[in-house]
Amino acid sequence: MLEVRQAEQLVYTAAGQIPDLERRIEQQENFISILLGANPAAVPRGRKLTEQPHAPEVPAGLPSSLLERRPDIRQAEHQLVAANARIGVARAAYLPRVTLTATGGYRSAALSDLLSGPAGLWSFVGALTQSIFAGGRIRSGVRLAEAREQEAVLVYQQTIQQSFREVSDALVAYRKNQEFRAQQELLAQSARDAARLSDLRYRRGATSYLEVLDSNTRYFEAELGLAQAQQNELSALVQLYKALGGGWQS
Repeated sequence: MLEVRQAEQLVYTAAGQIPDLERRIEQQENFISILLGANPAAVPRGRKLTEQPHAPEVPAGLPSSLLERRPDIRQAEHQLVAANARIGVARAAYLPRVTLTATGGYRSAALSDLLSGPAGLWSFVGALTQSIFAGGRIRSGVRLAEAREQEAVLVYQQTIQQSFREVSDALVAYRKNQEFRAQQELLAQSARDAARLSDLRYRRGATSYLEVLDSNTRYFEAELGLAQAQQNELSALVQLYKALGGGWQS
């Protein structure tokens, strides 16, 4: 009965983890269903994670132009373009806005008044009140627009640097998770064979059941570690896909 109770402990230890895993699975399925615009429900699935085909290899020679698709880079680029446009608008405020021509294509009265000053100086008479009188405010507006443009340039540069860092981190994570998963596969294979040999030794009276329990516990932990390693590898591949702005297909 001692051996029976020891075996039961091994089974109950493994079974005790099942309810929590099932809870997490159902909650994640509900989250995915809502994300897809459906009511909370189970998500159809095919193979188990440990039976999935190996993740696709990342090809060599990926061009950095792939990063141009990233939403954050596009946002920073458009902000830079808008900042440059604001400089042009601010500088245009120096230019008086008048009607140049009158009916029949002749010079307008406003243009005549503008050029009526002595020695080529501009004079503004009557209702011709232009924003050029606010020269200090206009200059300040131009400087502000130029400062915002410089800020947009720095933000754009930082966004690009951050994107390269994320790609580098994702590549490192993917490679190292691949290496770790390969080692976990070897560990699981070794633990499986050790469990088989321990059971064989016990049935032939060469060892106690304690060795069988220890081998089965190690095998169980190795299988869990392998599943986690495979998940981490796939998650790293997703992060690389995201860092590249949508994979490596141009």
